[in-house]
Amino acid sequence: MNVRKKLVAGNWKMYKTSREAQMFAQELEGYKNTLGKPNVEALICTPFTALYGLHDRLAQVYVKLGAQTMHEEIQGAFTGEVSAAMLQDVGCDYVILGHSERRQYFAESDAAVAKKALVALAAGIVPIVCVGETLSEREAGETRAVVSRQVNAVLELLQTRASQSGLSEAELVVAYEPIWAIGTGKSSSTSDAQDVAAWIRSLVKTALGEQTAERVRVLYGGSVKPENIKLYVEQPDIDGALIGGASLQPASFVALVEQVSVLS
Repeated sequence: MNVRKKLVAGNWKMYKTSREAQMFAQELEGYKNTLGKPNVEALICTPFTALYGLHDRLAQVYVKLGAQTMHEEIQGAFTGEVSAAMLQDVGCDYVILGHSERRQYFAESDAAVAKKALVALAAGIVPIVCVGETLSEREAGETRAVVSRQVNAVLELLQTRASQSGLSEAELVVAYEPIWAIGTGKSSSTSDAQDVAAWIRSLVKTALGEQTAERVRVLYGGSVKPENIKLYVEQPDIDGALIGGASLQPASFVALVEQVSVLS
């Protein structure tokens, strides 16, 4: 039986000032009954500048707070970077790691993403590790190979370090986001998304055991909106969604949560 709590995670990317984020939170106050459902967790991941002071405001409407990236070192001479302790200090519950835009534009490697995930877990922040293939990789039949490489980089580090440090690796969240479907209006078929999600869970099972694999949540991302989110989350190995554009307006974000909350 699947007892994993569903997760609806909004990724605002480089949108919204601190003031706009506060206004968004204020508008959510009229939707407490929808957002406070026990079977679904709502999350907003904002730009760094919007994080401060937002945690308590979102908590009032049953929404968690997350960041969009962080540095893999605890502290140091890394101008412009933000550490796990800094995210913890402003109340972050989650952090997105290895988003395809970070991998593509900022050359984040599999090894760096894996180290970030370990550091986040040690700080009590849940990492949402993004994985996914390009269109050319998909057409070449390399989806599983690409996803395996990205996921296993994290799992191998957890395998060797988590047991020694008491980390709760079951808190890990993996988001499958086919790169060709992000912000394009195109989305993976539900059967293809389920196939990759099941593959990800099998990788976790091999590395960390069946019990952990049954607890790790796998999300789908890529042109998800209120009209199609339920089709994905109904799949047995998909436990929620990571959403970009459709999470930017309060009514749309609430509609996403509402669609998932009606699922048993």
